[in-house]
Amino acid sequence: MRSVPSRTPAVDAAGPAHDPSDLTARARIRDAALARFASGGFRVLLRTLAADAGVSAGLVIHHFGSKDGLRRACDEHVLVLIRENKRNVLGDETGSRGSPMDVLAQLSSVEEYGPVLGYVLRSLQEGGDLARSFVESMVEDAAAYIADGVAAGTIRPSLDETARAQYLVTQSLGTILLDLTLHPPEDPTDTGAIVRAYVDRMGLPSIELFTEGFLTDRTLLDAYLRYAEPPPDEQASAAPAP
Repeated sequence: MRSVPSRTPAVDAAGPAHDPSDLTARARIRDAALARFASGGFRVLLRTLAADAGVSAGLVIHHFGSKDGLRRACDEHVLVLIRENKRNVLGDETGSRGSPMDVLAQLSSVEEYGPVLGYVLRSLQEGGDLARSFVESMVEDAAAYIADGVAAGTIRPSLDETARAQYLVTQSLGTILLDLTLHPPEDPTDTGAIVRAYVDRMGLPSIELFTEGFLTDRTLLDAYLRYAEPPPDEQASAAPAP
């Protein structure tokens, strides 16, 4: 898997490739901040973020208004990167998705997504309204790209699409956090090594589970649906006598 040559475009410190035209001062500040937030958390000083981008603190304020404004811009950028990656793997509404070689290329260079994963984890650890809003946006995005996959025929439809999106996001984030607790990295700032180690441990079982499924029939689902929404005759018999 690691020997597969990467077919993805060159990346910068902020993660997977961006449009080459996105090299404005605003984009440079955002990308530098994303990398710094991912490796060191959100307590970093504004002047440090400015120094990383090679600009003045005043220019950061000019473009983003405040450090919180810069963080919100990073949130938006990370969500775009995640959304594009998922649609490449799962398929968009037109039925287009990456080839198996594209997926292998991504797996062979997952270290490039280290800053993105690091940023997400830092946001969760920080907590607060920004973190809550960030996760809510992840769920909204997940619902959208899952719907595209359903429309493209690459994902099975769900009885409750919103609930499935919420579950997948929270399950994925919870799995990553628990994995890091059980396997603490030698260097917490090396986000590339962290994401590589996680994929090496979890790649096969997660992809197999999503691709092949787990249970061989729907007995358990039918039992739950009967419990959650019993037929009218059972509802009547279960009602207490007046």
